[in-house]
Amino acid sequence: MEMMVAEERSEEGIEIGAGMGVKIETPVIVLNEKAYAESMGEKGFELAEMCEEVAVEKGVNIAICPQQVELALIASMVNIPCFAQHVDAVEPGSHTGFITLESVKEAGAKGSLVNHSEHRLKIAEIDFIIKKAVSLNLLTIVCTNNVAVSKAVAELKPYAIAVEPPELIGTGRAVSKVDPGIIENTVKEVKQVDEGSIVLCGAGVTNGEDVRAAIELGADGVLLASGVVKAEDPRAALLDLVSGL
Repeated sequence: MEMMVAEERSEEGIEIGAGMGVKIETPVIVLNEKAYAESMGEKGFELAEMCEEVAVEKGVNIAICPQQVELALIASMVNIPCFAQHVDAVEPGSHTGFITLESVKEAGAKGSLVNHSEHRLKIAEIDFIIKKAVSLNLLTIVCTNNVAVSKAVAELKPYAIAVEPPELIGTGRAVSKVDPGIIENTVKEVKQVDEGSIVLCGAGVTNGEDVRAAIELGADGVLLASGVVKAEDPRAALLDLVSGL
């Protein structure tokens, strides 16, 4: 996969630049495998390998968020960026069942989703995670549900913000079509706060037309799940999606 780099090229398809830390190239498709039965075990590995194959074949940028229990193994198997689906705002220690950023880094992930609509966090927790991630050279993709929240989160300086109206998630009704204003206004407000922040859009994204619309509205990429994971033919669905980049 052809990736432009500032100083050095990594095998994982990420960019490293002096003083900038790790980053992913855009436009990008970020696939969240969630906890679907269709992405468990061997099926999750197959999805990750498929994403890598399509990324190389089409020369596009794809990142994946495997199921948490398979994060380390999948991160070791593919050369596209892998993200955790969630992390907790805790330091390493006596926190049974919690997920630390340090463990995510040791697993080989490049960062984590934060505050997904299915796993909400308090603002203080989001702030902790963003700052801790920066210190560990990890990326954060913070999910938000509207323009106002996106603007507030931008003040915390995450690597990326993914705006997803929760009522559209999993519906097949793309936010880029149903409510294009939320993308345009989120991009505008976030860039005013932090010009370097990446803005992704999600919720209902299912095909290349949806992706193209999101990019034309100013987004740097999309975050999606069921449109690929639950598709009858995931590879065909992903190829359709990347046609919009």
